[in-house]
Amino acid sequence: MKKELHIFFTSLMFYTRIPCPKNIDHHPDYLNKATRYFPLIGWIVGSISFLAFYLFSLFLSTEIAVIFALVISVLTTGAFHEDGFADVCDGFGGGWTKEKILIIMKDSAIGAYGAIGIVLLFLLKFKLLSESILIFKADNSIAILQVFLLFISAHALSRLAAISIIFTHEYSRDDATSKSKPIAKNHTWKEIFGSFLFGLIPLFAFSYFHYQFLFALVPVFISRFFLARYFQKWIDGYTGDCLGATQQVCEVVYYLSILFIWKFI
Repeated sequence: MKKELHIFFTSLMFYTRIPCPKNIDHHPDYLNKATRYFPLIGWIVGSISFLAFYLFSLFLSTEIAVIFALVISVLTTGAFHEDGFADVCDGFGGGWTKEKILIIMKDSAIGAYGAIGIVLLFLLKFKLLSESILIFKADNSIAILQVFLLFISAHALSRLAAISIIFTHEYSRDDATSKSKPIAKNHTWKEIFGSFLFGLIPLFAFSYFHYQFLFALVPVFISRFFLARYFQKWIDGYTGDCLGATQQVCEVVYYLSILFIWKFI
């Protein structure tokens, strides 16, 4: 149990800005095992984001509360995944060879592709979340619980989609300069089982109210499949930025899927 707590806090420290015990560090072995808790981190980030939404919605409009929820989410993770998404936009938008793409993605400066991508990403998140929440509120009396599960399931499932890439593909960089390199090593059934367990539970709970929500798995993992194939084609695998981009894209696809299912299925 003590070792599992250490692994969990390693995951929490690596993927968020939440304070952890002082004895926790970025030991490669613990980082490798920490992948099993990545979707569980989504529970925490989603809960914090929902709490921000709920508190601000008591005094302000739904749209403004959603904006604050997104702000708190970014502050909680330190824009870890959003930064990866921007780097992927710059790298694959401006590079035409594996070497060039990897060089661009490693550059800390943001380019035009990254800036445009981030703006469009947050516009989609804002609009999809706002519309979904307003529909839930209009249609039933337990909307707040459904909104909570929407936040949790989105963050958990999108992280599962991202981390599953390391189970099926190889790390692209030949050197060990990336801080994500330690999570790209060998994995046991514990990492795979833990990832899928924590990644799917919130969606199963969400589908209790509307079983058709389970159908959202299809577009999310189709998106994951094509993203992974795209990365494989251009850089022979993935990087930490690719995982961050996958998480962000799959989160948006999930919101879009839930909204579509609620309206039409």
